[in-house]
Amino acid sequence: MNLNHTLRSLVLGMPKMLRGRPGERAGEERLIQHRLALSRVAPLVVMSPAFVKGSHIPVAYTADGAGLSPPLRWGAGPPGTRSWVVWMEDPDAPTPQPFIHWLVADLSSERDSLPEGIPAQGADVAVQGRNSLLRVGYTGCAPPRGDLPHRYHLQVLALDRSLDLEPGFGRRELFRAMRGHVLGFGETVGVYSRPG
Repeated sequence: MNLNHTLRSLVLGMPKMLRGRPGERAGEERLIQHRLALSRVAPLVVMSPAFVKGSHIPVAYTADGAGLSPPLRWGAGPPGTRSWVVWMEDPDAPTPQPFIHWLVADLSSERDSLPEGIPAQGADVAVQGRNSLLRVGYTGCAPPRGDLPHRYHLQVLALDRSLDLEPGFGRRELFRAMRGHVLGFGETVGVYSRPG
C-alpha cells in the first residue's frame, strides 16, 4: 500500500484543488511508460470504442456520470505474451505522482479487449488493484472544477509472465512485478474537464 503517496497528495494537493488552481502537477515524465522506459518495446495499437484518441471522454465514464470503466481494445501482443496489464493514470493531477484511476493485472494473453463497466468485485476477467482513492477497481475522471482539461492515459502492457497478484494490489507492487517483463506497450488518451 502506498500510503505516503496518498497522504502527500491529500496534504499538498487538496487545498489547491478546492481553490481550483493546482500548484503542483504530477507530470508526464512520471507516467508508467516513462518510469519503465518503454520506448524500446513493441508498439501496441490501443483504442476505446467510447471515444476517439485525444477527444473528450463521455460523462458516463467520469465521476459526474455513472463512473463506468471505459471499454478498451488492443492489438495482438508480441511473441511470448503471457498476460496483459491495464494502467490508467492522470499526469495533470495536482498530486506528486499521477492519479491512478485503474490498475488491472493478469488479463489472459488470449484477450484483446475489455468491456465497459467492469465491477470492482466479482469480475472474473482479471485481478484489479487499488486506485489513488485506495479503492479496488475503477474510479471515474474528476478533475478539479475550473481546471484545464486533464489527460487520462489508458495504457496497455504485454508481459512475458503472469504476475499472480492478489486483488487490491498497489501501484508500487505492480510496478515492481512488471519491471523487466514488458514486451509491448500502447495507449489511448482521452481528456475531461468540468465547468467552474
